[in-house]
Amino acid sequence: MLNVSIVLYHTNIREVTALVDVLRDSTHVNTIFLIDNSETKNPDFELLPATYLFNGKNLGYGAAHNIAIRQTLTHHTPYHLVVNSDIYFQSESIGQLLDFMEDHQDIGSLMPKIFYPDEKIQYLCKLIPTPLDLFGRRFLPRKWMQKRIEHFELQQFGYDKIMDVPYLSGCFMLLRSEALEKVGLFDERFFMYPEDIDLTRRVREYYRTVFYPHVSVIHNHAQGSYKSKKLLWIHIINLIRYFNKWGWFCDKKRQLINKETLNQFKNNKL
Repeated sequence: MLNVSIVLYHTNIREVTALVDVLRDSTHVNTIFLIDNSETKNPDFELLPATYLFNGKNLGYGAAHNIAIRQTLTHHTPYHLVVNSDIYFQSESIGQLLDFMEDHQDIGSLMPKIFYPDEKIQYLCKLIPTPLDLFGRRFLPRKWMQKRIEHFELQQFGYDKIMDVPYLSGCFMLLRSEALEKVGLFDERFFMYPEDIDLTRRVREYYRTVFYPHVSVIHNHAQGSYKSKKLLWIHIINLIRYFNKWGWFCDKKRQLINKETLNQFKNNKL
């Protein structure tokens, strides 16, 4: 069994309803938490077959998910799914992912293959980033960064095999509760954006963090910080906090983790 958390912020009710309907079609889903960071309550969400929790203010992405994750740990639910509202998939996908986790008890976090609505793949398997990886791709010309981006996103490895990946996207994170009890929840110092890098990295210290391409989902990725100056500023501030925590240029663990990640391909371990 698993619980699910979806963080809302002025989110379209139809989008959320579609996702809740899919989740409710799965026999594996226990409680669905709708964590609303909006300033105004939307009574329509209370009508859905889910637990609606209204915060009245924007606590941030990770902090809001933590409200639900704490409930999962308190009630000893073995798995927790962190998922964006703009995700769509077949309900049987949940069972397939859980079966793989059950068969591989060393996996702490699992992410499926993720596509855009036009069926183009989203390259969301990444190495632990350097400042250049994150700031360069945002502010430098694409042609200067193209090869580095492809390397950072592990594009050369095809996304057609199971991979151990040190940075998995927070848009769909299937998490083992035992792993969260060991490493902690989302770091609430991060309001938005790098909380998935941080959590995957911490989980990886004790468990495998895995990309599983045999199940796929659709993600209508908005890339808000490319469209909003406010979100861009939030993105920058939180990346600074991330590198202040883990190290900007002297991060020996980052070098070791990335080397180990690339070695699995070199040694044909996949």
